[in-house]
Amino acid sequence: GGKTDILVKHAKCLEQVRVFDLNGNSIPVASLWKDRKVVVGFTRHFGCALCMKRANLLSSRKAEMDAAGVGLIIIGPGNTEQAQGFVKNTKFPGEVYADPTYSTYKIFEFVSGVHTTITPMAGIRVISAYLDGYRQDWGLSFQKDTIFNGGWQQGGVIVAGPGIDSISFLFKDDKAGDEPTMDDVIATCCAV
Repeated sequence: GGKTDILVKHAKCLEQVRVFDLNGNSIPVASLWKDRKVVVGFTRHFGCALCMKRANLLSSRKAEMDAAGVGLIIIGPGNTEQAQGFVKNTKFPGEVYADPTYSTYKIFEFVSGVHTTITPMAGIRVISAYLDGYRQDWGLSFQKDTIFNGGWQQGGVIVAGPGIDSISFLFKDDKAGDEPTMDDVIATCCAV
């Protein structure tokens, strides 16, 4: 019940949604977890310092995911060039896909808005991320698409598959910089 019903309700919609790999190839998003289990981190946008921190947080547990045969994916709203810039900036060791239409974000009902981005806690999280060495990529952040569509978008983290309607974990950011407890993600994705 609850959060996982969102995906089950929209499983047919997910079959129609396409994301783009780093080479610009269009891929049905549901195929990313149709035949395997994956952890998918959804970024606010590809230039976001907090999203670079999310990528690092997920990457820090990649060895455990690899040992359990679990894939690691980032999906971000934006274009293929922004996704390539994100990989260059983060050295993310998993797969990265662009969702230029924000379709996955709409299906998962991830929140968006100024009120979710500009908050005292988000400000503290950005300062903390900067102190930890993460930097906003303003070139990626100020591309037209991000300014008009994605600057206020929040993301989340799912554990999915195998099977398009198999979602065992869904965390939705309420405010910028929210993160799931990684032990919960690992317990879900790597349980035997």
